[in-house]
Amino acid sequence: MTHSPSPGRPQARIPGPQQPPPPYPRIRTGLWRRSLGGGLALWALTAVVTYATRNTAPLPTLILLGGFLVPVVFVLWAYERHGRDLGVSAVLGCFLAGGALGVLGASVTESGLVRPSWGMFVSVGLIEEAAKLGALVFALRRLPGIRGMRAGLVLGAAVGFGFAALESTGYALTAALSTQGAGLRALIETELLRGALAPFGHGLSTAIAGGVLLTSRRPNGRFRLTAPVAGTFLGASLLHALWDSTHGVAIWLVARLTGTGGGRELFAEGYIPRPTAAQEHLFALFSIGLLVLVSLLGIAWVGSLARRDPSWRNTP
Repeated sequence: MTHSPSPGRPQARIPGPQQPPPPYPRIRTGLWRRSLGGGLALWALTAVVTYATRNTAPLPTLILLGGFLVPVVFVLWAYERHGRDLGVSAVLGCFLAGGALGVLGASVTESGLVRPSWGMFVSVGLIEEAAKLGALVFALRRLPGIRGMRAGLVLGAAVGFGFAALESTGYALTAALSTQGAGLRALIETELLRGALAPFGHGLSTAIAGGVLLTSRRPNGRFRLTAPVAGTFLGASLLHALWDSTHGVAIWLVARLTGTGGGRELFAEGYIPRPTAAQEHLFALFSIGLLVLVSLLGIAWVGSLARRDPSWRNTP
């Protein structure tokens, strides 16, 4: 005997395979713009209050805002434009867990690399890119359905920006604690510089490697170490090494062009003793120009990968 439902009473929704999955949480369009504007205003206000009052209580807020603002804004932008179907949990998991695991892994393995050299920069690039890719694999281990170029570019960038946010926070804290009398100034300068450079470092290199890695992922969720994956990893690591070495390369170029001896030694030391005004201007020109060149290489590489995936062009 069957019972007809009572009129006016809401019907219970019985789960079953015939029902679609619940929708992903939605983030309103343009949130990244509002986050950038509000975050910059709050960071500037915190810096002014800290400077005016000489109170150290706002320092943690200043450090965290400066370290996380730009990476979070770019992850929001990538999610809004190309990653809504991936889900908030996947993007957030890659940013937080992936970034933290990447920083910890890189810190442990890089502890013996102290003297700047070409070998050190290449080693750091290999170690950090391997740590970030390992973090990406860990973050997606229980999400077998996430695969493909677009997913790899977005989630790889999320891991890279998580790494950049935590790394920048550490550098800012070191700058605040390691200087006497100018701690706040060093902190603000460090955060401004790293915030401006954040979109073109870790996020780009890990997006490149992550895109190819998830393209090679099997439908059952297993990751494969194919020749394209290995080659892209090596290329992204070299791009990372070039980015890190721009300071030393700029010093070496200045030494060669101005007739200063010991170019290799100056590259390792990281500075020119008693530089002239001309040398200072050349160093600024070369260091900025090299960073721009490496950034353009990374952007062009990401663009070439994105063009291979038709879904990248079809996302809103």
